[in-house]
Amino acid sequence: MENKIKRSWQPKKTPIQKEILAGITGFFAISYIIIVNPIILTDAGIPANLSVFATIFSSFIGSLIMGIWADAPIIITPGMGVNAFFTYTLVVGMDLTWEQAIAISIISSFLYMVIAFTPISEYLAQKIPQNLKIGITAGIGMFLVVLGLEKAGIVKSGGSRSLLAMGNLLAPEVILSLLGIMLTLILFLRRVPGDFIIGIIVISILGNIIGVKGSNVPNIRLTEVSKYSEIVAQGDFGQLFTLKFLIAIFSMTMILVFESMGILEGLLPVKSQFKKAFQASSIAAFLSGFLGTSPTVAAAESASGIQSGGRRGAMAITSGLLFLAAIFLIPLLSFIPESAIAPVIIITGAIMMQQLRFVKFADFSEWFPTFLILVLIPLTSSISTGLAFGFIVYPICKLVVGNYRDVSKVMYALSLLFLIQLVCESIIG
Repeated sequence: MENKIKRSWQPKKTPIQKEILAGITGFFAISYIIIVNPIILTDAGIPANLSVFATIFSSFIGSLIMGIWADAPIIITPGMGVNAFFTYTLVVGMDLTWEQAIAISIISSFLYMVIAFTPISEYLAQKIPQNLKIGITAGIGMFLVVLGLEKAGIVKSGGSRSLLAMGNLLAPEVILSLLGIMLTLILFLRRVPGDFIIGIIVISILGNIIGVKGSNVPNIRLTEVSKYSEIVAQGDFGQLFTLKFLIAIFSMTMILVFESMGILEGLLPVKSQFKKAFQASSIAAFLSGFLGTSPTVAAAESASGIQSGGRRGAMAITSGLLFLAAIFLIPLLSFIPESAIAPVIIITGAIMMQQLRFVKFADFSEWFPTFLILVLIPLTSSISTGLAFGFIVYPICKLVVGNYRDVSKVMYALSLLFLIQLVCESIIG
């Protein structure tokens, strides 16, 4: 009898077919990283025809570690935002070489790993106020919505007049995106199994019929993998103890630790998966430097797979295997237009934003810091910046209204650390 009771409390296993389908959906949602990451790293001096292999291998290995070690439905890839910090802050802004930036990534990831494998990680997660966690989830959701709308062509840069402007609604790719949103939404609302992946396939077929395909696919050949060793384990630690290096290490460590914490807190369907998922993410980030790319993080687009039913590590493993297969299939990515991916990203972001219903709107001292996270993540395209402002303002709001005892010492310390991070980024930027 006792055994039956214990078994009834155990989480039900998600059917493997659903996990595989979720892994496929998640992979297609984040597959653009295979194209985009090498393009960004090219500005740092890393050849795109080599960094594309680093992107694939780090995503494959990281997702496998996440699936096997943490049994969590989180896809690991080189992080958007982190790769921009690597390229445009460390290399372009600070005039470092890409080898020195790799060294900074390795050290920062090691410090991240130390935090992940000690009680510090869980302690930090427990001390973050619930409203801030909701803000992180909703902020990432809003970030995905903006990203999806841009991919769809529905919005574009407003130039000098505004941040964003309406795209050309008569453009074939925009019409295709709108059809994709409607189709995917109908499938989602009707709870059709494989809703997201069906939408991607149908819109991809329609896109190729009318001549709308993917773009910016690196022109690489599989034979170039023989040159891949040129960017493996190339970290230059010669300037390790200079002030510039130490400031850069601090900033990147803060970004890796709290961006990963925020994403995992916001996405994991089973909260008990957090500790091992955080550890898996740190290991993957550490290895990515030796593989020749900017640090990996948990991909926010994992939410697409989770929404498709992913609950366990099989989803991450499936996505990881698809990354490895992508070495042979990179030319085929050109047949998947952004119009097919955008609807999945937009709807996933909207689902994540539903968490706002749990925010204590009546208490402005709780809502305003949450609001800052919500708006600054998409407006700055930086999860860490949104976190920084929200975490800095939270204790200030509580001090002003006389509820300073409601703020833990950890939150005061985090507020100070985030303030230091913003100052450091301003100095090195």
